[in-house]
This record gives sequence, C-alpha cells and structure tokens, in this order.
Amino acid sequence: MSTIFKQLKPVLIKFGILPVARKLLGLILWIKNSFYHFISSCGQFYSSLKLYFFNDWLTFFPVHFIRKIYLKGVLGTEIGRQTFIHMGCRFEGEISIGNNTVIGRKCILKGEIVIKNNVSITAETYIFTSSHFVNDPDFNCFYRPVVIEDYAWIGARAMILPGVTIGKGAVLGACSVATKSVGDYKISAGMPAREIGERSKNLAYQLNYFPFFQ
Repeated sequence: MSTIFKQLKPVLIKFGILPVARKLLGLILWIKNSFYHFISSCGQFYSSLKLYFFNDWLTFFPVHFIRKIYLKGVLGTEIGRQTFIHMGCRFEGEISIGNNTVIGRKCILKGEIVIKNNVSITAETYIFTSSHFVNDPDFNCFYRPVVIEDYAWIGARAMILPGVTIGKGAVLGACSVATKSVGDYKISAGMPAREIGERSKNLAYQLNYFPFFQ
C-alpha cells in the first residue's frame, strides 16, 4: 500500500490533498494492524481455551475413553492402541504416545514429546522440552524434544529435562531428575540422575492397564 501511495504522491500534491491522504493511509494501516491483532488474539484465545478445558476440567472426568477422544480429536495428541492415561494429567504441545503405554496420575507433558510402546510413566512425572538460557541478557528460550523409547519405566515424581532421550528398557528412578540421556536398559536415579545399574534385556511384556474410575 505504501508503494501505491508513493506513486500517487505527485497527483495528491497537485490537488492539495496530500495531508488528508496521509491521515487516511494511517487510519487504513491502523485498522489493518488492529484486525490482524484481533485475529491472532482469537486464535490464541481458542488454543488456550481448548487446553484449559482439558487440563482444568476434563482431565478429572472419571471415564478414560472420553478423555482420550478429546486429546486425540481436539488437542491433536497421537495416542496408540491400548494406551491408558490417568486422571489429572496435563497436556500441552506436540505429543505422540505409542501402544500399550500407561501415563500415571497427575503427570505433566509439555512440548514436543515422543513416548513409544509399553512405556510406564508413574504418577506426577514432569516432562518438558523448553527452558531459558541462564546467561542470556534477554532471557531467551530454547526448545529440545524429549523421546522415551519402548519399555522405558519412569518412577513417580521424576523430572525429564529438554533434549533428553530415555533409552529402550531404561529405568529412571522415583524423584530423579534426568538432565542427560539414559542409555538402553540402563537404570538411573538421583538428582541429577546417574547410572546405578542395568536392566534385563529380556523384556516382552505388554501393558494392558484399564482400571475403573481412574
């Protein structure tokens, strides 16, 4: 629009209406910017409303398949067959969950997270994929996805930090903080988590956990 205004400027000067045209252009640009801001705000409001409805209301509804339908159909969460998600969990971001996996009560999953098959994540685990650079003068964020491989077992109230991969069959102990990746079949625990043992590689179970009113 500014290019057109520049092309018309000689004509506007000739007819003595350049000041009026400038005010009119300013008004049009203000209306356009306000409209774009309104549309953007509406989109953010709708996204926030969808999350709020699940995370603060529907997550406590004691019928699992209703919660699962909302997560898949409205929030776009990928959830595989025979996977159970307990009441009280909070979801936000691009989350993919495989088959025969159990997400315990009041777990928090935030960001780009891939959870594979036959994974057991115990109650109140917190998994997130973004944080801030400690020494950045503008407190900027960084984003790094989290991956949890098949047969991993995460203990209650564990925390998994951005960029961490929990390997196949690995165990992260209760109340542990995974600041770095855990190798396949390794057992880690502590704050921060350190390797303390190794798990059997002979894992063939299928989680099939569907309690009532959970």
